[in-house]
Amino acid sequence: MKFLFHNSLKGLLWFSAILTLAAVMALLLFLFKMGVPAISIEFFFGDTDPIKALFLQQRVFDGLFPAMVGTFLVVSLSVIWAIPLGLFIGIYLAEFCSPRVRKYLDFSFDLLAATPSIVIGLFGLTVAIFLHRHLSNQIYPCLLISSISLAVLILPYIVRTTQLSIETVPFSIRMTGLSLGASRLQNLFSAILPNALSGILSGIILALGRSAEDTAVIMLTGVVATAGIPRSVLAKFEALPFYIYYISSQYTDRNELLSGFGAALVLLIICGLLFISAHLIKTTVVRRINGL
Repeated sequence: MKFLFHNSLKGLLWFSAILTLAAVMALLLFLFKMGVPAISIEFFFGDTDPIKALFLQQRVFDGLFPAMVGTFLVVSLSVIWAIPLGLFIGIYLAEFCSPRVRKYLDFSFDLLAATPSIVIGLFGLTVAIFLHRHLSNQIYPCLLISSISLAVLILPYIVRTTQLSIETVPFSIRMTGLSLGASRLQNLFSAILPNALSGILSGIILALGRSAEDTAVIMLTGVVATAGIPRSVLAKFEALPFYIYYISSQYTDRNELLSGFGAALVLLIICGLLFISAHLIKTTVVRRINGL
């Protein structure tokens, strides 16, 4: 009976894995089938000369290029805000926080992680309104507000992966530096963090993908359909997720619908390149730390 149960469970797991893989492959094949025909130079730059567009000498009106640049900018800014804060909080929770304070902070970050992105978007919009009324009437929903809101969205991922990566470092490694007379802080940087770095970087990679694909947050905090490339962090911007949403909800003919599929394919490729680049950086850093 035990042997039969084990084989049945193993078969169910294999079936689930194959079914999931088949669903993902079918989705990718459909996306490539619908998106590839829409991709061309005009799809990215419209009637604008690509060279002039790349050097920001001429604005692109009917192409995807401004949305690609806006996506890159908002993702970059969001991780710049979130990574240092997330790392510091994760290290504090894992190494220096008292059990009572950790209990409340754990609950707070679990609650933040479960908060719908539309609520965080409303938070960013509220911040923009407050700053507009009390700080400067030149402040509106913009790239800066969107990046800060996205940083709030991805912060729990970085905090949790940092905390768990540090807490799962083996006890023998934790005691290495202390047994040699190192202080607690020296032991953290010389022994614990190098062994937890792989998990920490994995959390950052997940945060990159989460910030690149979200629509609800940026929709309320600064993204518009035809903003062009932002000239400052206080300007409105375009982004691929919002472009896909805008086109798919208001298309008037088949060509516009296909451009939405093309934009989705471009976003998928950009996310894939981000994941691959981050993974290569992670592998290189871990190998250098381990002396391989």
